[in-house]
Amino acid sequence: MISQHRPALHLAPAPVETRHSDPLLGHYQQVRRRTEQLVAPLSPEDMVVQSMPDASPAKWHLAHCTWFFETFLLSEYLPDYRAFDPTFCYLFNSYYEAVGPRHPRPQRGLMTRPALDQVIAYRQYVDLHMHSLLGQDLGQAAREMVELGLAHEQQHQELLLMDIHHLFNLSSLKPVYDSQWPRDPAGRRGRFKAQAGGLLEIGHNGQGFSFDNEGPRHQTFMQPYEISDRLVTNGQWLEFIDASGYEQVNLWLSDGWATVQAQGWKAPLYWQATPEGWHEMTLRGLQPLDPNAPVTHISYYEAAAFAQWAGARLPTEAEWETAAAAGQLEQVDDAAWQWTQSAYSAYPGFQPAASAVGEYNGKFMVSQMVLRGGASITAPDHCRLTYRNFFGPGLRWMCSGLRLARDARPGGVKAPATKPEEQSEFARDVIEGLSAEHKHLSPKYFYDATGSRLFEDICTTAEYYPTRAETTLLQRIAPELAALIPADAALVEFGSGASDKTRLLLDAAPQTALYVPIDICRNALDKAALQLRSRYPRLNVAPLVDDFTRALHLPSAAKGLPRVGFFPGSTLGNFTRPQAVEFLRSARTLLGRNAVFIIGVDMVKDPETLVAAYNDASGVTAAFNKNLLTRLNRELHGDFDLDAYDHLACWNPEHERMEMHLVSQRAQQVNVAGQRFSFAAGERLHTENSHKFTEQSFTELATLAGWRVSHQWLSEAPQVGMFCLF
Repeated sequence: MISQHRPALHLAPAPVETRHSDPLLGHYQQVRRRTEQLVAPLSPEDMVVQSMPDASPAKWHLAHCTWFFETFLLSEYLPDYRAFDPTFCYLFNSYYEAVGPRHPRPQRGLMTRPALDQVIAYRQYVDLHMHSLLGQDLGQAAREMVELGLAHEQQHQELLLMDIHHLFNLSSLKPVYDSQWPRDPAGRRGRFKAQAGGLLEIGHNGQGFSFDNEGPRHQTFMQPYEISDRLVTNGQWLEFIDASGYEQVNLWLSDGWATVQAQGWKAPLYWQATPEGWHEMTLRGLQPLDPNAPVTHISYYEAAAFAQWAGARLPTEAEWETAAAAGQLEQVDDAAWQWTQSAYSAYPGFQPAASAVGEYNGKFMVSQMVLRGGASITAPDHCRLTYRNFFGPGLRWMCSGLRLARDARPGGVKAPATKPEEQSEFARDVIEGLSAEHKHLSPKYFYDATGSRLFEDICTTAEYYPTRAETTLLQRIAPELAALIPADAALVEFGSGASDKTRLLLDAAPQTALYVPIDICRNALDKAALQLRSRYPRLNVAPLVDDFTRALHLPSAAKGLPRVGFFPGSTLGNFTRPQAVEFLRSARTLLGRNAVFIIGVDMVKDPETLVAAYNDASGVTAAFNKNLLTRLNRELHGDFDLDAYDHLACWNPEHERMEMHLVSQRAQQVNVAGQRFSFAAGERLHTENSHKFTEQSFTELATLAGWRVSHQWLSEAPQVGMFCLF
């Protein structure tokens, strides 16, 4: 079943079928047959194990669903029925207090008896008697109970798959449940669709089967809102991880943060980092992660944190239901159940059933959150737009994902003019950044051909000291740095670019056997490697094309060599503090034990010097900043008026960083990437951070990442620093 706690059914009155060819019998046979098909790939050993207290063995699922029909139908409605085994009521009752005591749930995996063949015999015995019962003229109450029993077994079919998935993930063999199991539907990223809100009705309308928690249908008021038409993708979640989303306490609810820390969450439940990149355990076995597929197996805490990071929120269940009913949503029930921000509670006018099945309902309406939709593992014909699934906020072994929502923004984002699947990563990042509450863009988009040339010009301005100061410092301390490099070492440079400063180190350390420059730009790597091979013919140069913040393995030539990391240029300052910690940790993993890491950073100094460095008198930095708008106009069909934005460089003392912004001079609207965005007068577009450090703050940062500072050097004023970590 979808959750261990289910509400009782509500079935609208209907004429009672009296024919022996009752379609209810066909439905019964179909549902029971599917359960048997789902367990067919399993061995007897697979079916007895309980992987955790929240899960149940497959054998228990088979018996429990059968016990439901025996207890609530055969014993009640079939005269002279004799139970298959009276002890089964204790063994296979789930949570029905009114029925009697039961076997402790966490110990279901200890039930080696009854054996599997006896459980199968139990199912056959109950099926035989249910066929007899369904061949009779049943009253409305009995028919409703049959429908409830079938819906209950369909819930357990999904639970069965969830529990198998969790069990197989714990196996070092990563077994395949079904190599042909359908893949989750991949596709474009979602786009927000505006909804008018107002006084609307939600809940089941009384036509056909429903669980009692789906009603009564009632009115609820909603403010105007926007909701994404598709689910958040694995690719978007990777960006959340790369932004140190699991490290930023401000994104998380208090209980969520405590759970992240206690359980060491770093990614969704079934993700695994491998030398070949991220993989995901699925019912098809361990598979390469598809960045365009929806992210699944995340908790409510993770969903809420991602929404906060994305400048959005989770939809309420009322928002979800009305948008789905209006046909505004894709991936409604074929991918993953979708977390809402709604706590699981009773609708106005809700009344629990008076019988034992009333224990499906109100007593579980606490400490749970509602999910809507359906999943790829949900039983066929088991989804409704009014279906209220629910789980505790810290659970994630179920097939759960999310779609984003946000409050309506007058004059804000409009429908895109281009197809989202045709949008580049650049366009998607721009749309996301300009849609956030505090508009921002990544500084990586500064560097088109013009931006790269302007940055070179910045480095030669009188005010911009970092490049000159670090080069002078490296020239002075190169012999001391060389003494820290073992013989036949591998020198690994993160974000190497043209490798200009590296030559100072290589000249001083001829004992270096291998140089591994890591950069995302292949052309820059190839050009630098060619020049270095010519200058250092005895040096093995092994370029690695990768995002240096994500690199998981080094070239095979580095195997067995002592390793020294090199990260000059003060680039660490462009990261947020959590991002910097995460990078330093990943670098420590990449370099391995006993490695040395040499890092250059800019030091805190008087604000006048800092601001001047980012706002030179000749206006080169301002042109560099505004060139970003030029690029948006050229590549994403923007209509930014460059004269309507001012360059702003300011010192943020609280975060000890320089910030660059583009400030709108007036209230205006702009079009870019097929969408329209509003800027208020004085509103800022945040384009870059550059954190500065003290000896103490850098040491604390390194310590958080598991490094210790062994050496440090400071230049003459204006100071930059070079630190050696081990």
